[in-house]
Amino acid sequence: MILKLVGSLIAILVLAGLARWLGFGAGGWIASEDQARAEAEASFAGFRAARATLSSDGAAALVEGTDGSFVILKRHGVHPAGRRVTPAQLRQTAEGTRVETGDARFGTVLVRR
Repeated sequence: MILKLVGSLIAILVLAGLARWLGFGAGGWIASEDQARAEAEASFAGFRAARATLSSDGAAALVEGTDGSFVILKRHGVHPAGRRVTPAQLRQTAEGTRVETGDARFGTVLVRR
């Protein structure tokens, strides 16, 4: 019984190490304002990014368009997911900018300061 438990634990650690070595679950997230602007433009036809604000916790980015609209990006697995939003959907709070996307599956996103 103990031997099976130890064997299973070793197998899990080996698989976790292999996944890390192969790079699974790493990268794919936005590391700079330039990258956030490029991701927003690539994801939404006709969107032209003016500036981006990255969340201090690395969980989201808010990209402002040249037309006054916004794209909110958040982590979805190892890739960002995004939604177009209007200025009316943004609310400044003490924590940062809260974005009410209006999409129950996407949820509300907080871009922390």
